[in-house]
Amino acid sequence: MLQPTAFGYSFVATVFEYIQRILKFIRFSHTVFALPFAAGSMIVAARGFPSVKIVLLILLAMVFARTAAMAFNRVADWEIDKENPRTAGRHKLVSKRVGWSLVVVPAAAFVVVSWLINPLCFALSPVALAIIFFYSLTKRFTSFTQFFLGLALAVSPVGAWLAVRGQFAFPPLVLALGVMFWLVGFDLIYAIQDYDFDKRKGLGSMVVRFGIAGSLRLAQAMHGILFVCLILFGLVSGLGPIYHAALVLVLGALIYEHRAAAQLDIAGINKAFFLSNAFVSLVFVLAVAADIYA
Repeated sequence: MLQPTAFGYSFVATVFEYIQRILKFIRFSHTVFALPFAAGSMIVAARGFPSVKIVLLILLAMVFARTAAMAFNRVADWEIDKENPRTAGRHKLVSKRVGWSLVVVPAAAFVVVSWLINPLCFALSPVALAIIFFYSLTKRFTSFTQFFLGLALAVSPVGAWLAVRGQFAFPPLVLALGVMFWLVGFDLIYAIQDYDFDKRKGLGSMVVRFGIAGSLRLAQAMHGILFVCLILFGLVSGLGPIYHAALVLVLGALIYEHRAAAQLDIAGINKAFFLSNAFVSLVFVLAVAADIYA
C-alpha cells in the first residue's frame, strides 16, 4: 500500500510543479491587471452583474485570449529571451512545442467562447487575436511597442461591453483609451530594466529612443491621460460620487509608482510595478461596483 501512495503523491507533485511552470511561463499573475477593467466595463454595461453565463464566458474569454497572447510572445521572442539575463530562464520552463500548444489551443477556445457569447463577438474574435498577437512582432521594426501592447490590453473592456450589450458604445472606448495609456506608462517604467540589453541588440524600445529620464517623464504624461480618461469614463457612464472619490486612491497609487521608479532601483521598481498597478485595477472595479449598487 505504501508504494502506490508514494507514487500517487509523486505524480501529483510533478503535475502541480508543471502547472506552476506553465503559469509562470505565461505570467498568469499579471491577469490581475486587465481583468478588473473588463469586469468594470461589464458591470457598467449591465448596470449591475449580468447573467452567470455571461460572466463565466467573459472570464473564460479573457483567460484564453491572454494565455494565447502571452504564449505567442514567449515563442516569438524565444531566441531573444535566451540572451537577456532577465528572461534567460523562460525557455527552460516548457518546451517550444508546449509553448506553441499554449498558443493554438487557447486561441481556438477563445473563438469558441466568443461564438457562445454572441454573433458580434464571434465575428470580431479573429480581429482581437490579430491585435494581441501583433504586439509580439513590433519590437523588430518600431520603438513604440508599448502602444501596441496597450492596444492589445485595451481590447478587454471593449470586448466585455460587447459581450453584454452586443453593440459598440462610447463609454468602453473611453475606458479602452485609458487602459492603453495606463499600459504604456507602466510598461515604460518596467522596460527600464532592459535598457542596456535592448540598446545593445538594437531592439525597438521607447526607453532606448527617449532615454531613461525622458521615458519616466513620458510615463507620467501617459498616466495623466489615464486619469483624465477614468474621470471621463465615469461621466459618460453616469457613475456618481463613490466612483469619482475612489479615483483619489488611484492617483495616490500612480504617484507611489512614479516615486519608486525615480529611484531607479530595479527591485523597488518591480515591487511598485506589481503592487500599484494591481491596486489601480482593483480599486477601479470595486469603485464601479460600489457606485452601481449604491
